[in-house]
Amino acid sequence: VAVGVQDGSFEAFQRGVANAIQYTSLCLTRLSGHVIQDARVACITVDGLDATDALLNNLVDWDYDVIILGGATFAGFNVVDVENVYKTTGRPVIVFSPKMPDVDATLNALRKHFPDWRQRWSRYEALGVLHQFTIRDYPPIYYEVVGESTGFAEKVLTEQAINGRTPEAVRVADLIAKGVSSVFQGRVESRYGS
Repeated sequence: VAVGVQDGSFEAFQRGVANAIQYTSLCLTRLSGHVIQDARVACITVDGLDATDALLNNLVDWDYDVIILGGATFAGFNVVDVENVYKTTGRPVIVFSPKMPDVDATLNALRKHFPDWRQRWSRYEALGVLHQFTIRDYPPIYYEVVGESTGFAEKVLTEQAINGRTPEAVRVADLIAKGVSSVFQGRVESRYGS
């Protein structure tokens, strides 16, 4: 049983409210084989640090074997603390990416835009080694795994590659998250109150 996690869309650099806080959706799907067992949606802050808590709060009372994240960040630079997720749940975490992450660009963006960039960057560093893997005749995918071996991760990623190379649990979470994200996009608040 795999849990897939993906975020919804949001409007980058939203105009209007100065120093606005924006929100989008974070969707978790639980699949047993190819069958959707459950789905949950949470609200997370664009460029915030609440994705880890939202993820953990929505995993409560679910039975599953592995968590597959559709990236290390959600809602811009809302970086998941994968080590914390693994330690809290006791389940391995696979961080999936369909293309090679640009680590230098990420670090530069964090340094430029976030006073707490060191905290965010430390979460990236905790991911460990980036692996490249090819499933069938598709272009390569990239992943990190925490709490298990690369062999385990590659077996899970191969089993989850039903409709292409994206893990099915992540693909379904993406569809749901994008579908409901407009509900959360309407929530814009000033960082300094109304």
